[in-house]
Amino acid sequence: MIFQRAALREFAQTAVTVFIALFAILLTNQLIRLLSQAAGGKIASEAVIALLGFGAINYLATVLTLTLFVAVLMTLSRSYRDSEMAIWFSAGQPLTAWIGPVLKFALPLVAAIAVLSLFLSPWALTKSVEYRDKMDHRDDVSRVTPGMFNESAQADRVFFVEGLGSDNNRVKNVFVSLNQNDRLGVVAAAEGHVETRPDGDRFLILERGRRYEGIPGQAEYRVMEFERYGVRIEAREARAVEQTQRNLPIWELVARPTPVNQGELLWRLGTPLAALNLALLAIPLSFVNPRAGRTNNLIVALLVFTAYNNLVSVSQAWVAQGKLSFDIGLWAVHAVMLVILLALFSRRLVVLSWGRLWR
Repeated sequence: MIFQRAALREFAQTAVTVFIALFAILLTNQLIRLLSQAAGGKIASEAVIALLGFGAINYLATVLTLTLFVAVLMTLSRSYRDSEMAIWFSAGQPLTAWIGPVLKFALPLVAAIAVLSLFLSPWALTKSVEYRDKMDHRDDVSRVTPGMFNESAQADRVFFVEGLGSDNNRVKNVFVSLNQNDRLGVVAAAEGHVETRPDGDRFLILERGRRYEGIPGQAEYRVMEFERYGVRIEAREARAVEQTQRNLPIWELVARPTPVNQGELLWRLGTPLAALNLALLAIPLSFVNPRAGRTNNLIVALLVFTAYNNLVSVSQAWVAQGKLSFDIGLWAVHAVMLVILLALFSRRLVVLSWGRLWR
């Protein structure tokens, strides 16, 4: 039908606009948080882009759910404001006739949300933890950034490199402060580079410098000049990624039905169910008085989305704490929202029927 094609086209156009806006907000917030962590030394600066991508995948299901809800709501609200709905009802078409086009538009997005929630989101969390662990377990030389003070992984050394050489394999004006056996050592060298021995050991070789060594608070210090000074680089062993319920694959959540795992499973299954309910809920909620403000429906949409999301979170917490069984917790909130959906449809149909009788 021409009507359905036009409705699907407008749904898609509105959804693209809403998704771009929401995704930009998400990326901006994530980027600010990651840059703050990088500035504080909690993560490596070169890890920001990768962690930003993993974080975006993790939150993409929620963004798509809100996009679907707002897109349907805004499209139908525009039809009310432009009096298209009045023509629609005058032609004898009921409000329920919109269910078909909305479902055709929503079901592919709900399927994508299900894939993201059930599979891609825990995968992104696992990869994010692995990448953070990989960055944290680099050797001390790999962690050095020119122009910045860098602390070693064992927190017993501080490195500073002024800049890189012309071949990028050598560094200039190296400063190292280290604590060994309650003695403070400070090494300053004109140049340095890394050498790998045949047995696999790696050494930081400093050239043309001085070493100052002493006990803080005492006046006795030893000063040594050197042409070549080697510091062994100890590689750190990477630990296995800590498995939590958030990054466990769905088949492991099903195989180990502990309360915590069941709570996580409830959240993953509840996300696509909530998206479908919200898409249908937008149909009766889209009614707008042409004389009213244009932002009222958006405020209502955000309140409904927040309330729905919080109710699912409460159900997840109760199941994880053993206060609520998984079978009840999985359907309770969605069943309540379905009853509200049916009540809103009934109310709108009754209002429209009385309007026809009055005319």
